[in-house]
Amino acid sequence: MNAKDFDLEKIDISWCPGCGNFTLLKILKEAFAELEIKPEHLVVVSGIGQSSKTPHYFKNNTFHTLHGRAIPIATAVKAVNPNLTVIAEGGDGDMYGEGGNHVLHAIRRNPNITNIVHNNMIYGLTKGQASPTTMIGAKTTLQVNGVILEPFNPIAVAISLNASFVARAFVGYIEKTKEILKKAILHKGYSIIDIFQQCPSFNKINTFEWFKQNTYYLEDEYDPYDRINAFRRSIETEKLPLGIFYINEKKSFEDNLGLYNDKEDPLCFRERDSNKIVKYIDSKLR
Repeated sequence: MNAKDFDLEKIDISWCPGCGNFTLLKILKEAFAELEIKPEHLVVVSGIGQSSKTPHYFKNNTFHTLHGRAIPIATAVKAVNPNLTVIAEGGDGDMYGEGGNHVLHAIRRNPNITNIVHNNMIYGLTKGQASPTTMIGAKTTLQVNGVILEPFNPIAVAISLNASFVARAFVGYIEKTKEILKKAILHKGYSIIDIFQQCPSFNKINTFEWFKQNTYYLEDEYDPYDRINAFRRSIETEKLPLGIFYINEKKSFEDNLGLYNDKEDPLCFRERDSNKIVKYIDSKLR
């Protein structure tokens, strides 16, 4: 397989020139191809926003949800058909603002999905308001005197809640970002990847060059299984670390459900007998 297997014949991409979404789209298609994930076995669920348009621009099974609601839909898709590769995708506003509550409970449930967050530190679709990750002091179309709120730190929050796989990347480093993404997809459990990218139209502070100058990769000898050190690194602010911060091998949501064994088909292929379902639930409640 190669990235062209995910190309669509006719698409009208609505992103601004220079948007980081273009690079991430390229990275996604290459990662899926290298992992030999066929488009028909891939489901990408997105919310609302410029980043959430991504699944419309390449071949896959797509579910476009309400603002911030990609994670619960993705969780349900994976639960009924664990044979699929399921991605929940959205921006920093969509995932951490409107969808912030779902991130917290996805960490608790640990569904075997990959959560990709396009983090450009601004609301792009609605024309430049501050998002949960916008830096203090940044002047926006709405916060004209500068942002006064502490930015949300998704990496620190995910590690503090003992998430299964926590990583951060930057689209400016294509190969490294692709490798992190591939490891996240292969990881069994909830993987959250916060991906920095530039928004040339509305964020004039956190530009491509700013991310280059204000990020660095965790050392080769860094241990992602050391939770305390992972949290310590996640709260660094002088320069922002990139890489896989934390891995916690634990049972996934689907495994804990106990719905599957070697002899049973995924739920989506089984006969639907409501009487059996009622009897099953009744037996568990006795």
